[in-house]
Amino acid sequence: MHPQIMKNEPGKCPLCGMDLVPMGGGQKTAHNHHNEHSHHNENHSQHLEHGYDKHKGHHTHDFLKRFWISLIITVPILLLSKMIQEWFGFNISFPGDKYVLLALGTIIYIYGGMPFLKGMVGEIKGKAIGMMTLVAIAISVAYIYSVAVVFGLPGMDFFWELATLIVIMLLGHWLEMRSTMAASKALQSLVALLPNDVTVERHGEAVKIKIEELKNGETIIIKPGEKIPADGLVIEGVSYVNESMLTGESVPIKKETDGKVIAGSINGEGALRVTATGVGKDSYLNKVINLVQDAQAAKSNTQNLADKVAKWLTYIAIAVGVITFVYWFATSGEIAFALERMVTVMVTACPPALGVAIPLVVAISTTPSATNGLLIRNRTAF
Repeated sequence: MHPQIMKNEPGKCPLCGMDLVPMGGGQKTAHNHHNEHSHHNENHSQHLEHGYDKHKGHHTHDFLKRFWISLIITVPILLLSKMIQEWFGFNISFPGDKYVLLALGTIIYIYGGMPFLKGMVGEIKGKAIGMMTLVAIAISVAYIYSVAVVFGLPGMDFFWELATLIVIMLLGHWLEMRSTMAASKALQSLVALLPNDVTVERHGEAVKIKIEELKNGETIIIKPGEKIPADGLVIEGVSYVNESMLTGESVPIKKETDGKVIAGSINGEGALRVTATGVGKDSYLNKVINLVQDAQAAKSNTQNLADKVAKWLTYIAIAVGVITFVYWFATSGEIAFALERMVTVMVTACPPALGVAIPLVVAISTTPSATNGLLIRNRTAF
């Protein structure tokens, strides 16, 4: 959600309160996978993790699990809800059914709603009211009012609205996280283009070294079919090199003396001796990775607008809810009647479309692009 937030120690995001994900140390999470090939190159590995520093309340599979469990609980809630029964013309009732509804509603509010409740606390602490607060207020108002109705307050409960809202928002979060992870894997495949080992010429002999030991100015020997480990200039040999994974050019390019080669491309049938000019972070490949990371980290104007709208919508929902209550209580004198209208306004004011659709469009549009070889440099422009 806020990949621009980085800290030197574990903690919470000041903007939304979710846990920060570790960037270093080779740790793996469902949200922040490290490609098994990337450990060989510290620079690339760190850049990769840096670009996908994501904080989260839960792993992707945890959101999916919460979604499925909440969905299963939602089915009996819908069947037991009087409004749904009226709409579809059926009747399911038994002694104590409202307490069953209360129990199911409590489970889904605590279990399914927990990410949003935690997110609200974080947003309030970080003085960055947004979508998490909007959802949390809507489900909390619906739940508290529904509990009061079960225990005697005149009116109709909001358990089915509460349950469906939570299910939709959990699904949206899971889709967004899964999409981001796919984009992360596409970026990791760039890191995997580099070989683990490289053959260099030292004191007239061919010596095999780890790629992180390679330095600019050294002479690299590239055999047929090998990956080119660094940007460089050909000093001897003729070969055709496949650069399609980096440039999109499908035809192998002829390389001979004084020709430039790019790290990550694949040598053809000839052998080449190359002087390394761009090792590690100086390579073209690394610059591409950095550009893509910047694009992934940059929030689009649309997404920033969504955050601002969510913030103001939260204020408006609270204000209009209070005004609604004051008006109806003043005109009717019935507290239950006025409360029901206030809760209706505040629950309706939480639009899942705003919280789910905009981040999802951004994530989904960049992911197929990355997997099809289109690396988005500037997400805002895109």
